[in-house]
Amino acid sequence: MSRLSHEAPLPRRRLLAAGSLTVLPFLTGCDEKVQAQTPAAQPSPTVLAVTLQPQSVTLETVLPGRTAAFQTAEIRPQVSGVVRERLFREGERVQAGQALYQIDPAPYEASLASAQANLAKAQATLASARVTANRYRPLVAQNAVSRLDYETAVATRQGAEADVAAAKAAVDTARINLDYTRVTSPIPGATSRSAVTVGALVTADQTTAMMTVTQLDPIHVDVTQPMTTLLRLRREMAAGKLKRGDADHAEVRLLLEDGSEYPLAGKLQFSEVTVSTDTNTVTLRAEFPNPDGTLMPGMFVRARLEEGEAQDALLVPQQAVTRNQRGEATALVVAQDGTVQTRVLRTGAAIGNKWLVQSGLQPGDQVIVEGVQRVRNGVKPQVTAMTAAEFDKRVAAQAATAAG
Repeated sequence: MSRLSHEAPLPRRRLLAAGSLTVLPFLTGCDEKVQAQTPAAQPSPTVLAVTLQPQSVTLETVLPGRTAAFQTAEIRPQVSGVVRERLFREGERVQAGQALYQIDPAPYEASLASAQANLAKAQATLASARVTANRYRPLVAQNAVSRLDYETAVATRQGAEADVAAAKAAVDTARINLDYTRVTSPIPGATSRSAVTVGALVTADQTTAMMTVTQLDPIHVDVTQPMTTLLRLRREMAAGKLKRGDADHAEVRLLLEDGSEYPLAGKLQFSEVTVSTDTNTVTLRAEFPNPDGTLMPGMFVRARLEEGEAQDALLVPQQAVTRNQRGEATALVVAQDGTVQTRVLRTGAAIGNKWLVQSGLQPGDQVIVEGVQRVRNGVKPQVTAMTAAEFDKRVAAQAATAAG
């Protein structure tokens, strides 16, 4: 009995050992499953950041405007008559003094001949009166001629002199009227359509112009600048933030209606000294060379005017600036500790593909320009920093590759 009692536990130990071996693979499988479900450590996101540095920037304002002719002359006849000849082709360029029309000169030639004849007659009368007055002068001293006769001769001579002067004036008037029969252009420029044809009767100082000559080279561009912009510029200059040269000789560039840039630069001529009460704007006039006649009066254009030079300006690429729900401009900046921070900006004018930052950023800040969607506040990304010039070259190379 005791041996039986001593040997009975042996099968139980074998059973327990076998059970342990059965459970061990199960536990090992559970460990592998748990390890498979544990996420691996994620790498830090990579971003590209531009280091901001202050620089001097020339500020420009784009203002709408219209072109206006440098000079315009409406050609009207100064004498009456029938148009005998048209001496120009419509649309061609003419020079100052070039003949445009010929009015029938015959009546005015006759008037000139008559005036010249009257002048000759008056000159003959004057010669006779002078002889008489000269003859009476010594005789009156000898009492051979009465003083009354002498004074009458002198008065006759003076009347003859006045008649000669009037006759000369009549000759000049007749000659001027004869010259007016040849209608000329007072200015150089391009001709318009003719309102009269050969054989038409025109009258002196008529209200309807025979045609128009327009001088297009140079040409004027009139633009309007809001008074608020002018006040802002004055405040910035007074605060020393903006340096402006001689406004009367500022260079002006022109953008045409199709978006292309006019190749020749103009100069600002003057600005009005009064403000329009209807639009609260000030009119500026610029002058542009127009040798090829590309600019025509009445064209809608946009003028780029130099406002001045901003010292120590900060420019941030436009792709780095977004808007929050309140519509504020924001940018992501890599802080000193390497984390991402959101800055609210106040931006000014757009200069090329950059914004002029007025507040919210400081020199030396690293602004994220690529990888913005992969980071948020507090994240420590892997930063690739470059200067603004290097980033501009990178953008240009990408654009060239895309275009090619």
